[in-house]
Amino acid sequence: MQRLSDRVAVITGGGSGIGLATTRRFAAEGAKVVVADIDAAAGRAAAAEVDGLYVKTDVTDEAQVQALFQAAVDAYGRLDIAFNNAGISPPEDDSILTTGIEAWRRVQEVNLTSVYLCSKYAIEHMLARGKGSVINTASFVAVMGAATSQISYTASKGGVLALSRELGVQFARQGVRVNALCPGPVNTPLLQELFAKDPERAARRLVHIPLGRFAEPTEIAAAVAFLASDDSSFITASGFLVDGGISGAYVTPL
Repeated sequence: MQRLSDRVAVITGGGSGIGLATTRRFAAEGAKVVVADIDAAAGRAAAAEVDGLYVKTDVTDEAQVQALFQAAVDAYGRLDIAFNNAGISPPEDDSILTTGIEAWRRVQEVNLTSVYLCSKYAIEHMLARGKGSVINTASFVAVMGAATSQISYTASKGGVLALSRELGVQFARQGVRVNALCPGPVNTPLLQELFAKDPERAARRLVHIPLGRFAEPTEIAAAVAFLASDDSSFITASGFLVDGGISGAYVTPL
């Protein structure tokens, strides 16, 4: 499929995990891709693979975020898609009883404030053309609670969901769609690290997934490509769940 032919997309956190899978999927569907990542080696490699542009970006820095989207427009003349995907889930973010204020703030800055900044500067460019799709990475934990808490991560993703809903409503009649992608657990380096450090905690997640497995990054990238394309032209202000059935389950199959 070439649903994104000649469109220009910015992907934050594009050097690994869901971001890298989406970089590849967007390019396969014809998009010109700008990869933003704080990891220069991973970001450059991802951009080179798809003949795209790499821009080293700290997504918590307003000036760098503004420059990122301007760089995309300067290089390709337009901005059609923003996949605001960069995020962290550090081990020091745990129960509210043990998570310190600095860990709380760091996760909020990277996971939520960055989405505010990226949405702000992406939407400015999209309004100039009267069309665009913004996809913000939230999580299924934005709509569910967990006893194995990552309190700041969960709160940040709830914020992304609410922010995306509001922006989707605000800019709907100006041609800019904004949706929150809510993945379930995905087989990425973050999850693999959790398995390595705490297999029991990781295994507790698997039992709740009706499909009986974790998502692959390519499956999430397929959902992002749908939200980026005109196939989703009547979808905005949505929390788009791609969670293997977790949020709909009470008792899962044996």
